[in-house]
Amino acid sequence: QVQLVESGGGSVQAGGSLRLSCAASEYFYSGYCMAWFRHPPGKEREGIAGLYTGGGTPYYADSVKGRFTASHDAAKNTLYLQMNSLKPEDTAMYYCAAGPYKDCSGSRMNADFKYWGQGTQVTVSS
Repeated sequence: QVQLVESGGGSVQAGGSLRLSCAASEYFYSGYCMAWFRHPPGKEREGIAGLYTGGGTPYYADSVKGRFTASHDAAKNTLYLQMNSLKPEDTAMYYCAAGPYKDCSGSRMNADFKYWGQGTQVTVSS
């Protein structure tokens, strides 16, 4: 059973930056879709970024495009999310997810993932 552990959340003022990390307990020898989701209070969960570890262009939701960047360090088995120009509406619990899927597009974000992390809270104040 793969475990995903997020870190890097916290409180920041609007316009600030944070970098989230998601460490996987096992190395993905074949390509995996690794993704970031967020769940704002009182709203539905949203898939905001997806990255296929075998290569390709990452997927970003319109709400974060141009501000957030996902990256993967295979040597560290770690997925990152660099979040810049943060807004109060980015306040949410952020989750990492992964699964053996070649499709890591927006449609994948609407399906379930095999592995989930416990989440890390991001709070952006105005």
